[in-house]
Amino acid sequence: MDLLRYSKGDYSPEATMVRQVLWYFVGAPIVSSSLLPFSSLKISLLRFFGATIGSGVRIKPGVRIKFPWKLSIGDSSWVGEGAWIDNLAPVTIGSNCCISQGAYLCTGNHDWSKPTFDLKTQAITVEDCCWVAAHTRLSPGTLLREGVVLTLGSVATGELSAWTIYSGNPCVATSERSRT
Repeated sequence: MDLLRYSKGDYSPEATMVRQVLWYFVGAPIVSSSLLPFSSLKISLLRFFGATIGSGVRIKPGVRIKFPWKLSIGDSSWVGEGAWIDNLAPVTIGSNCCISQGAYLCTGNHDWSKPTFDLKTQAITVEDCCWVAAHTRLSPGTLLREGVVLTLGSVATGELSAWTIYSGNPCVATSERSRT
């Protein structure tokens, strides 16, 4: 690869430069602040910058969000301390989901086989009733079907089956999850 020839391909942040600058220098520092423990201001700022956020959502201190205008969170979901939603592409989190501490949702990668090291992005979807445990990793294009549990430190790629518990790197199904 030749980084002087880097190509972002067809990627676009899908926001004006003014919106991006305001987010980076005003919105992001407030949302990620560890000094602000309350969710209400963070949620208001995220909505102001274009996020779709349901009722009863909790955003804990230290959460990082790349682009709020590419984020959707359903009702009664939680995003834990230090979680990083690196959403160059859309990230959709359903209702009654828990994205635990230190989780990393990554929607972008590079094609190392090309000399232009092209940027590639893919959306991440976490359907309703999922638990993404602490220090997990979701790669670009990951789809967690309803009720998935991804255990501590696991790495997910591709589509994970509904109501199943996954563990490891790469994660594998370990058991079924009760729907109660």
